[in-house]
Amino acid sequence: MSEPAATERVLATRRDTVRLGRDVARVLQPGDLVLLFGELGAGKTFLARSILRALGVPRETPVASPTFTIVQEYETSRGTLLHVDLYRLRDGDMATELSRLGLRERRAEGALLVVEWADDHEARLGAVALGVSLRLDATPLGRRARLHGPRASELR
Repeated sequence: MSEPAATERVLATRRDTVRLGRDVARVLQPGDLVLLFGELGAGKTFLARSILRALGVPRETPVASPTFTIVQEYETSRGTLLHVDLYRLRDGDMATELSRLGLRERRAEGALLVVEWADDHEARLGAVALGVSLRLDATPLGRRARLHGPRASELR
């Protein structure tokens, strides 16, 4: 069976990104992997935060990019979600580092993974449920999100 065609959404406002985060949260299943792609400042962390808020992580709980910690764990209404930032794993033995993080094992246990900067690691992370490519536009439209993967067809 072939993968469904990618869809695109305009994210003209922060509210549009929050809405996308709610929609993504609605379709996630245990063990799903969501990859967030985009340039610096494209909105990856804001989208991850929107997903976490939609899954019940309280506003008082800080959600920042885990650039230095690499993995930040949250308990949500759907179980554990690991927010991962692989930006710093661009050099060295990536396979060893990814293995050390135990992301595949955590997925097998049912943890959700939302991964920023996965560009160089996609093949090592396993089957992708949803990929979101964020792009800044030089127009009043703001940002665009290209959604691909099996869960993309479930988003309205």
